[in-house]
Amino acid sequence: MLVLGHRGASAHFSENTLPAFRGALDDGADGVELDVRRTADGSLAVRHEPTLPDGRPLLALSETELPGEIPLLGAALDVLRPATVVNVEIKNWPDDPDFDASEELAERVVALLEERDELDDGRLLVSAFHLPTVDRVHELAPGLATGWLVLDALDPGPLVERVAKHGHVALHPHHVFVNEELVRLAHTSGLAVNTWTCDDADRIAWLADIGVDAVVTNHPLVALRALAR
Repeated sequence: MLVLGHRGASAHFSENTLPAFRGALDDGADGVELDVRRTADGSLAVRHEPTLPDGRPLLALSETELPGEIPLLGAALDVLRPATVVNVEIKNWPDDPDFDASEELAERVVALLEERDELDDGRLLVSAFHLPTVDRVHELAPGLATGWLVLDALDPGPLVERVAKHGHVALHPHHVFVNEELVRLAHTSGLAVNTWTCDDADRIAWLADIGVDAVVTNHPLVALRALAR
């Protein structure tokens, strides 16, 4: 089972920062999960929240107005080049203040990866909670691995069928909803199961035992030790 640092090694560093990404790799993680949002000038900022701590929305700021600790996606990918997997989560949900119904954000992510000649880079995986967003990524770049993030305890059969029907290669459920049936059905359909965000060593070991493909964690070292790595 792969170990991915949640927004980097976020238990010990400020999340979604270059030091957090370096820290995850230094810990021995196989890669990281990170978040991306758009700015006023269309830049791709690596940040989970749509606002800064002072309340200013990212969508009202240009790239030059971003605080120095917030990297752009390209800079993050440069730092993470040694990683086995980089899971880029596109933050685009209808309740978000910066929701992008046009899916321009998804298009910009694909355009950046194409510009960097990384669309066929096997280490990259793009995910989102908003299914139309990750569908748009798959439409634009069918060779790029994509996964659907889910939070609710949905019926595993129809859930797996829906992910496969939409052409994605992975299902990303919260770890509390993962069970043996879900993993079995996903694998039977050719889907990977990448779960989030688990920091409990015993739970991580159990997830590995039932065949989960990757775990996203705030504590890569805890996960690696749980897996005897």
